[in-house]
Amino acid sequence: MPSTRAKPGATGKGKFFHIEVRPKRLFKRFRIQDVGKSGGIERVAGRRSGGSWDTQKWLIGKRHAHRQGSRLVADTAEARKVLKTLGSQPRRIGGDRFRAKPRPDVPERDKPTPAQRRARRLNIKKAQAARRRAR
Repeated sequence: MPSTRAKPGATGKGKFFHIEVRPKRLFKRFRIQDVGKSGGIERVAGRRSGGSWDTQKWLIGKRHAHRQGSRLVADTAEARKVLKTLGSQPRRIGGDRFRAKPRPDVPERDKPTPAQRRARRLNIKKAQAARRRAR
């Protein structure tokens, strides 16, 4: 009987913790993006059949977090930031694999959020400054 390859993160011997936020079957193609320094935190982005890109999972280096029971605990500010943006606390599936919900969806009635208002105000100020410099 031929042996099958273990899924990434299933053995617990790798360099990263894998936090799945969306099932792999929703995507056709994948890309990995380094977030910050190389080898620390990475985002696996997947392309849907409609052409849009979304986060499929996060890879957090073992130097940036540790496992405490069935939970993942951040050791650095970068890892804390990633874990904070998730919609739920990551739960262990097995090995170094975890599952969490994607970031929460904000209903349209609650928009614009304070962060969106701040960003818009900042962008307007940037555009005004650029126009002043161009004159």
